[in-house]
Order: sequence, then C-alpha cells, then structure tokens
Amino acid sequence: MNLEISQLKKYFGRQQAIKIDHLLVDNCQTLVFIGPSGGGKSTLLKLIAGLHIPDSGTIKVDHKQIVYQEKELLEYRRKIGVVFQSWNLFPHLTALENIVLPLLHVHGHSREESNEISLKLLKQFQLDKHADKKPYALSGGQVQRVALIRAIAIHPTLLLLDEPTSALDPLMTAEVLDLILELKNEKRDLILVTHHLQFAKLIAEKVLFISEGHILENGTIQEVFENPNSLQAKNYMSKVLTHRL
Repeated sequence: MNLEISQLKKYFGRQQAIKIDHLLVDNCQTLVFIGPSGGGKSTLLKLIAGLHIPDSGTIKVDHKQIVYQEKELLEYRRKIGVVFQSWNLFPHLTALENIVLPLLHVHGHSREESNEISLKLLKQFQLDKHADKKPYALSGGQVQRVALIRAIAIHPTLLLLDEPTSALDPLMTAEVLDLILELKNEKRDLILVTHHLQFAKLIAEKVLFISEGHILENGTIQEVFENPNSLQAKNYMSKVLTHRL
C-alpha cells in the first residue's frame, strides 16, 4: 500500500479538524493511527474512505488520486472495505444476509455466488453456526466480526477499520482483534484506528500519531513508541502504555 497526502485541510464549521502539509507512507501493508480522542484519526480515515470531502488538498492511494465526485467516489468505494464503530448490521437481516446483500446488489454476483462466498467466509472465521441468526441474537464481538467479514467479502484492495473494538468487553475485544490479526496474516492492506496500543504494537508496520488534526509522528513501531519526537506523543505514550489502556 502507498498513501500520499498533500496540503490536506478539513473544517467542520470554523473548526479545523485536519491539517496535513505532506505525508508519504510507502510499501506498507498495515498502517495504524493512534492518538488522543478527538485528535482527527477518524476524520482522516473517513477522508481516505471518501466519506468526508476535504476542503482542500489531495489524497492518493496506491498512486491514484481520490476524486471526490459522485461517479468516481462510487467506483472507488466499490474497491475498499470499511468498518466503523457506529456502522451496525441491518437488524432485520441474518448474519448471512448481511454479508450477501452488498455482493448481490452492489457487486453484481448471483444469489448462488453470494451465498457461497459468504458461507465460506463465515466458516473460515468460525461463525458458520451463527449464519441464520439476526444481530440481536449475536454477541457484540460476533456482530463486529460479521461486519468485518462483510467488508472483506468484496475482496477490497484496502480495508479501513475505525475503532472496531469500541464498546466491547475484553473477551469480545479479543475475538475481534484475533480476526484482524488473521487478516494481516493473509497479507491484506489495512488502515486501522485503535486505542489498543499493545495490539497496535503487534500488528502495525507503520504508525501515525495524530493530535489536533496534525500528524506529529510517522514511523515504525520502534520509532513512534520508543523514541517519539513530539512532546505530545511522549506524554501520550508515557501515560497510556504505563496504564495499559
């Protein structure tokens, strides 16, 4: 994966949410965004996903610039998988139907193909026995794992995950993190926002530390976690890693 950002700005009203002069992350399979809450991590991820439109600047993914026009965005979104903390499954559909739906109606697979792909993935990630259950009958961890499977069923070129373990208890969190680790081991390109720094250390090839809309650190796990340059990152690492939050 290659990610290049130039002169990027995003405002919400008068509040500047993102200001990135230049960023280049090259030849990276797993990129993790960390930093304090409200610092701009999710906003940047949504800009990359084409869900927010920048006020100025450019983003290139694998050397192709994201064009923020309806036709181009629809085509771009067909190629990426997204799982956000507030994105839930359709409550009236079963786990299987939730995965089948985009394959059938967005990607043009037949019903038979869609069912086959979905069931294969549910079995791969030990959720096949829950295929006919609706979300209310699943645990929080199972719901989020089905959402992840739905995202990867389309064979995305890039998978974007925003706090996928938000509001889950430790056991459910472990289930979801295990699945994400499996996706990394399958050599999928991932961009992940997380507050689980120990997991970030396990999975990330490159890390961005984002605070107040700025990228203050960009480097390897060792560089960002063990020898950060900015005072904000040093204080954050000291507090969070000490308390294992």
